[in-house]
Amino acid sequence: MKKQLVVVTGGSGFIAIHIILQLLEQGYAVRTTIRSQTKKEVVKEMLTNGGITDFSNLSLSLADLNSDANWEETMTGASYVIHVASPTPKLNFKNEAEMIRPAVDGVLRVLKAARDNGVKRVVLTSAYGAIFAGHKNRATPYTEKDWTNLNAENIHPYQKSKTMSEMAAWNFIKTEGQGLELAAVNPVGVMGPVLSAKYSHSNIQIQEMLEGKINALPKIDSGYVDVRDVASLHILAMTSAKANGERFLATTGETLSMMEVADILREAFPEYAKKLPTKLLPNFIVKTAAFFQPQLRMIASIVDEYAETSNEKAKLLLGWQPRSAKTAIIATAQSMIDLEIVK
Repeated sequence: MKKQLVVVTGGSGFIAIHIILQLLEQGYAVRTTIRSQTKKEVVKEMLTNGGITDFSNLSLSLADLNSDANWEETMTGASYVIHVASPTPKLNFKNEAEMIRPAVDGVLRVLKAARDNGVKRVVLTSAYGAIFAGHKNRATPYTEKDWTNLNAENIHPYQKSKTMSEMAAWNFIKTEGQGLELAAVNPVGVMGPVLSAKYSHSNIQIQEMLEGKINALPKIDSGYVDVRDVASLHILAMTSAKANGERFLATTGETLSMMEVADILREAFPEYAKKLPTKLLPNFIVKTAAFFQPQLRMIASIVDEYAETSNEKAKLLLGWQPRSAKTAIIATAQSMIDLEIVK
């Protein structure tokens, strides 16, 4: 029997590589897209570190979200597509369109190619950023029913790009999907084992804390989730009949301050305790610094914001059971220490 083929976009990414790992372990054939041939070795290295020894069910395809080239060929014969790839956010963008346009165009490019090649369902990796931003005086946990308020002030362009690309995907399915199915997964802060020193930057804060590069922490609360559980939720969203047309918040349901994250590391890795931050940054300092340093703007936009989330839907509808935030945070640090990423 021929194995079902799943296309996973952005194969060298942190979430994508764990999805590929689990799909291969579960007996699927996987074709993953990479933007350049140089990523080929990184993909193999990460899968090897994740325990894969047989690559006969894996193929790599060169395709870029900013170009039509090769998407048609990439989708040929695929039953499912998991669209994880996202244009890298520019820190020094000239205008919002530079971030938003590529995200929206990329999603539509993937959906069109999937539809035209008879794919059954696409699972889109969206983000918590498409849910929480722009809600003032929030007092109840965010759920899948919530959408970022694009009309609110000070919404970071990255959150806008995530929101508008997910909205564009749902609109495409409704107006020109021709029966193509869609589900979305919206992860909060993703932690868990990194599989290579060339890892994604989403959890660089753990590395910087362990290296003593962060002296004081902003007052930011966040949900966290393990990348292995984000991967398993994507596969449940791909295979479950109940998931069609639904979005799922990937969160443990816990909310931690950055200081609580530092405390978890302090307890788990006493040999790094002296390097870990113990002080908090006043909000006005974060906001003033962001005025001069664009890379701090996203952080400044979420200081002291309410960040409770619910994972009831994924648990009830799909039977998803994530591990704890603490487990995920410790796994991140342990893998970075093991791979000698932490200097």
